[in-house]
Amino acid sequence: MCCENTLIEDLNPTFLFIWTGARTHDECCYHCHDHIEMDFILSGTGKYHIDGKYYTVREGDLIILNPGVKHQSLVSDSHNPVTEFFIGFSDIYFTGYSKNYFPLVDEDIILHTTGELRQRLFKICASMSAENAVYREGRYFMLKSYLMQILLLLIREQTEPVEIKTGCSFDSTNKKYVVEQIITYFEDHYNEKISLDQIAENMYLSPFYISRIFKSETGNAPIRYLISIRLEKAKELLEAGWEGSIQEVAAEVGYDDAYYFSKLFKKKYGVSPSSLK
Repeated sequence: MCCENTLIEDLNPTFLFIWTGARTHDECCYHCHDHIEMDFILSGTGKYHIDGKYYTVREGDLIILNPGVKHQSLVSDSHNPVTEFFIGFSDIYFTGYSKNYFPLVDEDIILHTTGELRQRLFKICASMSAENAVYREGRYFMLKSYLMQILLLLIREQTEPVEIKTGCSFDSTNKKYVVEQIITYFEDHYNEKISLDQIAENMYLSPFYISRIFKSETGNAPIRYLISIRLEKAKELLEAGWEGSIQEVAAEVGYDDAYYFSKLFKKKYGVSPSSLK
């Protein structure tokens, strides 16, 4: 048997529930759970309030809510209500993570699915709805099997197929090349809008996989690495005698929100950017 690293040593989740419906009014309260909840957007456009931030969600988006994450589903367009498909479950464990925690790419709660993954999720949700509507023998286990398919599809997005070789060796040359290309792109385009989804699409790789190999090679998530580059560039500008405003220096390194930029800067360097002017 090959000795490759794996996220999965065992997979035996407890299936709790599914719910599907059109969101015609805001969810009644801002709340959290002690189980994991996934919400796949089947159609329409809506909003989510998650841990103090607001997000727009659209068809094909998957919201992954780990235990303790406060959230509230909101209506953004009453003429085009969002149709949601919720799945609740617990009792999972992935290598390197705490129990009942689903790994998130770059800590992003919302996964914008595309291509084959998106189509397969639509089909599985439809199958789960059909199974749930009729009380047949083994209904719970069928629903659990569909849930396991979803979990495996999402985890496979984070991993690269490994060819089994004698001696169980794994050549990481390609991984290093991919990471080097991403770092070069960050250094050349740090002042532009950068999307991990767009980078993944251009490299014909999944965002999950890129995030995973980037962290394995650098010890940091891609977006956090980009943030570090941006803040270092901002610090260089300020120390060189920047004469513009904080808003302008923030824009110079890729941030529209000066307050958010200042918060990141102070967290990294212990001082506000204005103190270096």
